[in-house]
Amino acid sequence: MSLRSTPSRVSPSSSNRISSSNAFIKPRLRIPILLSPNRNSSMSMIRSIRAQQPDSKDTPATLSPASDAQEITLEVKERNVGKSQDEVAASQGIRIRRQPPTGPPVHYVGPFEFKIQNDDNTPRNILEEIIWNKDMEVKQLKERRPMNMFNRSPQNVRPTRDFIGALMASYERTGLPALIAEVKKASPSRGVLREDFDPVEIAHAYEKGGAACLSVLTDEKYFQGSFENLEAIRNAGIKCPLLCKEFIIDAWQIFYARVKGADAILLIAAVLPDKDIRYMIKICEKLGLVALVEVHDEREMDRVLDIEGVQLIGINNRDLETFNVDISNTRKLLEGRREEIILEKNIIVVGESGLFTPDDIAYVQEAGVKAVLVGESLVKQSDPGKGIANLFGNDISL
Repeated sequence: MSLRSTPSRVSPSSSNRISSSNAFIKPRLRIPILLSPNRNSSMSMIRSIRAQQPDSKDTPATLSPASDAQEITLEVKERNVGKSQDEVAASQGIRIRRQPPTGPPVHYVGPFEFKIQNDDNTPRNILEEIIWNKDMEVKQLKERRPMNMFNRSPQNVRPTRDFIGALMASYERTGLPALIAEVKKASPSRGVLREDFDPVEIAHAYEKGGAACLSVLTDEKYFQGSFENLEAIRNAGIKCPLLCKEFIIDAWQIFYARVKGADAILLIAAVLPDKDIRYMIKICEKLGLVALVEVHDEREMDRVLDIEGVQLIGINNRDLETFNVDISNTRKLLEGRREEIILEKNIIVVGESGLFTPDDIAYVQEAGVKAVLVGESLVKQSDPGKGIANLFGNDISL
């Protein structure tokens, strides 16, 4: 056990022992206390909020309190009474734990900080580490801006653009998968991708190069992104619809993304149980957003295909636990009955990760995708617009 004065954080260490080195005692100046989240509380707040989408795209959208008759009733069926959230997730093959089962490794007793690490409070992989940190981050953001503050959001929140329509228009125009170009400065696996990172300048280059939509990383700790980047790109006159690329675990994040200018959000099946995905898709429908539901293995694909309301499925060729990439994953997940279901439901499939050459694009297109999400191979180019032409082997700009 060590008594240290370092800030509270989730440690990526895999040690199962109680640390005993470099012990020292230092008075505490501040005692942050992290409580377990109350998701039912946030859900009840959501039920009292209505997103009014305009009949005309030229009319500003508003987020306002609902009347009794117009109230959103997004009831989540309690099918797993007596089970914890992680038990429900595990029953669906989800291995990512939403929070440390025994709480964070750092505890406070009087003026001292105790760090006790074991299997139950140490992340098992990078995705779990990201999710645990995201859980703490969102709780802190919600304290500063509670859900009911969205009721008082400015009345000129811009209307959402047609994300799916933009993808299909590009696909029909070029005969190639529509491009969702990603504005990304860094990643946990590759580090900083571009030192001279100007999100608005990159977004303009993508749009000029023929991107149908843009994806904007908003995670700060691991990807050096921000919601401010998303807002800046929206305010810069970019016409491409915007995907908020965030690790969403709470409905609050969806409302915040909407206010910051998102037209679409990402939901990760490796993290979210089916009932959460259903619930969040309903919220998106009320806010005029579309959800890109990301899968990376066959079980996740089968789960998502059973969920009503899914319009976009992203197949991530990167294993989110190991970060290894294999683009044949796209073909594997689109074989047999799955392909038939996708056609029956008119779902658009997006290929993600590991796409660097025209041959890669041709491979996933032949497998059945109508759009691709690409970041690293474009943002590292000195001219991202020219990088798009190199990626597709053609100039796809208007």
